[in-house]
Amino acid sequence: MEPYNAADAIQDLQYFGEYGGVNPSISDSSTYTFLSAKTMFDTFEGNTEGCYLYSRHSSPSNLYLGEALAALEGTESANVTGSGMGAITAVILQLCSSGDHLVSSRTIYGGTYAFLKNFLSRFNISVSFVDITDTRAVARAVTKKTRMIYCESVSNPLLEVADIPTLAGIANEHRIPLVVDNTFAPLSLSPARLGAHIVVHSLTKFINGSSDAVAGAVCASSEFCLALKDVNDGAGMLLGSTLDSIRAASILKNLRTLHLRIKKHSENAGYLASRFREAGLRVVYPGLDSHPGHALMQSQMNTEFGYGGILTLDAGSAEKADELMELMQRENLGYLAVSLGFYKTLFSAPGSSTSSEIPESEQREMGLGSGLIRFSIGLDHDIERTFERMFDCIQWLDITSQVPTAG
Repeated sequence: MEPYNAADAIQDLQYFGEYGGVNPSISDSSTYTFLSAKTMFDTFEGNTEGCYLYSRHSSPSNLYLGEALAALEGTESANVTGSGMGAITAVILQLCSSGDHLVSSRTIYGGTYAFLKNFLSRFNISVSFVDITDTRAVARAVTKKTRMIYCESVSNPLLEVADIPTLAGIANEHRIPLVVDNTFAPLSLSPARLGAHIVVHSLTKFINGSSDAVAGAVCASSEFCLALKDVNDGAGMLLGSTLDSIRAASILKNLRTLHLRIKKHSENAGYLASRFREAGLRVVYPGLDSHPGHALMQSQMNTEFGYGGILTLDAGSAEKADELMELMQRENLGYLAVSLGFYKTLFSAPGSSTSSEIPESEQREMGLGSGLIRFSIGLDHDIERTFERMFDCIQWLDITSQVPTAG
């Protein structure tokens, strides 16, 4: 039996359009007709398969994209949502009720942190934030009221690598799900095949790849995905987070080139990380043997897709970080912008942007310095030329003399 290959699984999907087009037709309708009143009733009750009622429930375009994402992650099913946060919040509220508890990595996307820390308390749901790389601490944090363990496969923005098989073992021991956000490492890591029970994505990033759509996904068992869409108590259904059909069709087209793009993102990021380290800069990238999670990443990854397209560089101070990003943008080396996975390099200082929801004291405790720059490395054809021009900017601002050499 051939080993599972996510890229092949995506390429093997075949959808014909309504009139034989090579792309499936877009279901540009908010509501759908029925030949009988009974079929409408049965659809409301969830007793029919392949019938559509209302686009907030689902649509053919969303179904096509969901099937492709399930193939990507190797899960039974997948639901698509209007944003990554739409996916994350629906999963958490589906699994947790008042009085429950969950365990989460302390280094996660700022929006997720804010939801867990500030919003869930309104519903008497408590959260323990732990160092996800310390699996013993994770196990100790689980209580009788814990309903899930949450982490990112590669964390935002510190690029910590989660030990997914061990975390899944802890979750299985306590009969709770392990939920993994795989936004930073699509194809490079396959959390569901490593034991994760639910995988979420911000499709906005690498999977779409063109920074023109906001979307999310939940990849899980058919039972869980159907529960999210239940008209009576499904969090995905009742919170209204379903993705628009036109955006779903657009993302599906881009998904077909993901395997090519991820390889190039990883190749370019690995080259820049190595050259930055040789130059004495403090750079963090899972592909470097100096990274604490390098061996763990190697043991879990799908090697052909590399270590991903994200690296961080410490400029020493917030002022130097801002100067460097502004200079690189003026030199057409990328954009000073949040998000990731674009064809052009994007850079931002997470402490004052995508992680700004985390209090400064907690940022310092977890090692998120004010001079940290997060790079989403683009698809540059001549990455050596890019490095030379970036390093000219770094030298111009005298950053190398201010940042300790990476150890």
